[in-house]
Amino acid sequence: MLAAYFDQPGGPENLYVKEVPKPHPGKGEVLMKVSASALNRADLLQRRGKYPSPKGASDILGLEAAGLVAGFGPGCKGQWKTGDTVMALLSGGGQAEYVTVPEGHLMLIPNDMTFVQAAAIPEAWLTAFQLLHFVGKVQSGQTVLIHAGASGVGTAAVQLTRLAKAIPIVTAGTQEKLQLAAKLGAAAGFNYKEEDFRERALEFTNGSGVDIILDCIGGSYWEKNLNCLSTDGQWIVYGLLGGGEVHGDLLARLLSKRGSLVTSLLRSREKEYKEKLVKAFTERVLPYFSQDRSPHVQPIIDSVYPLHRIVEAHRTMEENKNLGKVIIEMPPSS
Repeated sequence: MLAAYFDQPGGPENLYVKEVPKPHPGKGEVLMKVSASALNRADLLQRRGKYPSPKGASDILGLEAAGLVAGFGPGCKGQWKTGDTVMALLSGGGQAEYVTVPEGHLMLIPNDMTFVQAAAIPEAWLTAFQLLHFVGKVQSGQTVLIHAGASGVGTAAVQLTRLAKAIPIVTAGTQEKLQLAAKLGAAAGFNYKEEDFRERALEFTNGSGVDIILDCIGGSYWEKNLNCLSTDGQWIVYGLLGGGEVHGDLLARLLSKRGSLVTSLLRSREKEYKEKLVKAFTERVLPYFSQDRSPHVQPIIDSVYPLHRIVEAHRTMEENKNLGKVIIEMPPSS
């Protein structure tokens, strides 16, 4: 089968399409014929040699995919059949023509959704759902500050916050990105390049601060985050785009607000945790992707690249040009 590959860590130019052996499903696994996958920041980090795949996972990039059930390993429980249209949360391997998936990490694609749309859902939406509900335990009426509000996770988090009857506010680096977030339900948006989001968030909350911060930036935002966090608020870090170093009295400031600093990753979670997450998401959110549901939620797609243009796809995300997800389409047949 064909797969996105790199021999040496480095820039996008190191990527190429390579013929590799088709994987065989193990116990309780399903073989999936991939139609489309999506890029995530983790793919860029892995390509640079900074985020190796977890033990036992495929070294091929790709944390989510959509396609058809094509085979089964021993011990599957019979919940899927050959030809089912599915999307999957993966620990790796999605940017290839075939991938193996634990059967409990699959979700049925809604009837009116394409493979390209479905590929934009698993990693981004399950990450956002996990952060809000499993970690943050968001409550109706709370204010949630979402950094990178026009990213894949950001656009999902805005819509999921609204679905939870809470209030999303976002940061982003362009007016276009802020407009997209507003269209999806953000009650306010702040351009971090032009204004102080700490001051604006405090203004928005009448000085009380935000209840939850979903933070993929990390070190460079620590002081502003603490300044606009409410008493007893939760600061949830799930990425370090702004570095991991903190210079200053973080703990004293956090303690003075009785704040919680929580970190979360999804890729390295155990299989059983991911199964629970997929089940909860399938029951509580997936129905809202159907066109006839109100409120309606939708994956936001920036661009679609065929597999042989994988280098361009990585460059688009690396340069922060995308609004929403960057999709990789597999060749039509194999």
